[in-house]
Amino acid sequence: MLNRTSLLAAPALAAALLFSAPAAQAQISTPAASPKSTVTQRVGLTDITITYSRPSLKGRQAFGTLVPFGKRWRTGANQTTSIKFSDDVTVEGKKIPAGEYGIYTIPNKTEWLVVFNKSTKQGADVDGFKDDQDVARVSVKPYKLGNKVETFTIGFSDITPATANVDMMWELTGAKFKVTSEVEPKVMAQIDEKVIKNASPSANDLAAAAVYYYDNDKDLKQALAWMQKANATDPKFWNVHTEAKIRLKMKDYKGTVASAEQSKKLALDAKNADYVKMNEDLIVEAKKTGKL
Repeated sequence: MLNRTSLLAAPALAAALLFSAPAAQAQISTPAASPKSTVTQRVGLTDITITYSRPSLKGRQAFGTLVPFGKRWRTGANQTTSIKFSDDVTVEGKKIPAGEYGIYTIPNKTEWLVVFNKSTKQGADVDGFKDDQDVARVSVKPYKLGNKVETFTIGFSDITPATANVDMMWELTGAKFKVTSEVEPKVMAQIDEKVIKNASPSANDLAAAAVYYYDNDKDLKQALAWMQKANATDPKFWNVHTEAKIRLKMKDYKGTVASAEQSKKLALDAKNADYVKMNEDLIVEAKKTGKL
């Protein structure tokens, strides 16, 4: 039989149990030994995202010990490293459709095999891995790094308007593969839609199309026509400078000087010393080359 003291204590005990239960169940959060990392790079018009976990050496040897030679590696710690392409790409000559894939590697002393697999959750063990899910396999040569990398690192290097290298680096070893984005068809489709077939293209679209033609050695007469049209309605010092460069490439030296002088004046008004200097250099080059 409960006495008065027990009855009074019961609600307090229940409340204590109620509020202490979540605290007892909560887990302690500590820093991960191999923290998760995500790196993203736009290559051309394609976004590439890599998610991986980063183990550290901590006095150990990486390749040949922590990562045995000749065996499949998930290219990181904890779980398989994943790579996501927003558009179709080419990796070391192999076409890979847009999508997300697991990156598995088989390191050796003189060659690495890089495997792109449809699954990001297969693990790296031989028994559980499904080769029929591979979308591409490429071989790359490892190289020696100039400085020791304590924590496994994946990054991007040698970026151009259409390509980039994906670098995998740990200890004194690096390996990389080249990703190529399909830029030309996409840009040309936009130019066709927004400039060629558009009765009233904007000055920005006209200038962008002209710059693309100039940068990629396409029809310079067409590039000049587009840039002139853009500058006629909305002259910007950077666009007028590009018009001068197009004229120089076409060996129109007098036109180059005239456009560069106009761009220089606009740059002076905008207090942009860099473009003032670039235009002055362009004028000197045009006068010297054209013997003006």
